[in-house]
Amino acid sequence: MRSAAGAVFRYAIALGKVDNDPTFGLKDALIQHKVTHRAAITDPIEVGALMRAIDDFSGQRATRFALQLLSITAVRPGELRLASWDEFDEAGATWTIPSERTKMRREHVVPLPHQALGILAQLRELTGWGKLVFPSIRSAQRSMSDNTLNAALRRMGYGKEEMTAHGFRAVFSTLANESGLWHPDAIERALAHVEKNEIRRAYARGQHWEERVKLAEWWADKLDDLRQD
Repeated sequence: MRSAAGAVFRYAIALGKVDNDPTFGLKDALIQHKVTHRAAITDPIEVGALMRAIDDFSGQRATRFALQLLSITAVRPGELRLASWDEFDEAGATWTIPSERTKMRREHVVPLPHQALGILAQLRELTGWGKLVFPSIRSAQRSMSDNTLNAALRRMGYGKEEMTAHGFRAVFSTLANESGLWHPDAIERALAHVEKNEIRRAYARGQHWEERVKLAEWWADKLDDLRQD
């Protein structure tokens, strides 16, 4: 808020409306917000147990499919909940999330391994008649509630301090990085993180696609292996 207010005053200075930016003196006076990371399970054995719990989930089938897709794709929960069928190219094995729905406001293309395509095929039978992949049970015009996935995890016995829907991104990032098999940039691109350096970002935008496809396949297979351990 201090930064936003400061930008307003600096604009006013440029217009000759004021003489100074009074927020400058607060730069080191305000307490910085402490970031609290969303809870995530990253121990491989416990991840396997989590995946088995999701497979055995007795609630709505669409909710189970959503959690399975979330674990495989590592997208943000909101990007998944609001997905529409026209974003998926199942023949080309890709999911294109439009820029207006991504956090960084940049189109994000997700490679889909065969496990994800199998889930989508089952979802087609369940919700393929409408626009949304995960419609609300109350209205086909609205998406699944933003609390649905976390509520499902609670029903499975995972507390909010243990695992969250957003935490699947941390599960993927941690285990992919710890494997030492993948270029860190490929992992960051898979998570739709934006490179801060503009020149590097322009260069890296189209890079690592082939590696990301292999990474997606490896990750889906890794989750299957953990289920068996």
